[in-house]
Amino acid sequence: MDNQKLSTNPTSLKTRFALRFIRSLTRIKMANTPVSSMGTLRKRSQTIKLAADCSMASAVGSKRSWSRSALLKIRSRARLHAFAKEKVVTKKKKKCNRRDVGEVVIQQEVMGANELRQIVPGGESMEFLNLLKETAHYIKCLNTQVEVMQNIVDLYSPST
Repeated sequence: MDNQKLSTNPTSLKTRFALRFIRSLTRIKMANTPVSSMGTLRKRSQTIKLAADCSMASAVGSKRSWSRSALLKIRSRARLHAFAKEKVVTKKKKKCNRRDVGEVVIQQEVMGANELRQIVPGGESMEFLNLLKETAHYIKCLNTQVEVMQNIVDLYSPST
């Protein structure tokens, strides 16, 4: 791991996330039994993903709408002890006339905004401009999450 990539600033997002995530991983490791089946492996990977999401949202704090929404969702899910299942949605393509092209473009833009609303936690109730700002911040945080997790893997992997 490069020392240049590792931020020692205790107030940086990377540092706050890394500390929270490693603490969560330690708790997961101490609580779980060894992985023996695919079901256990899947549940463990879901737990790690949830820990990463929770660590990132709590590292960001309550400044951002998406982090407040993510933490609320995680707490609600923990109370209910249920995992959400993904839905597979198929879309049918329609043929359109030339005069309908402008209408179709507007519909596609609205559909794009609605897809963003589904991806960004708390995006369902946001106005479009706020949705774009929150999306940009959420993407930045996801990139940070990936970088930190890759650094952790590099640190604990045997060097070749």
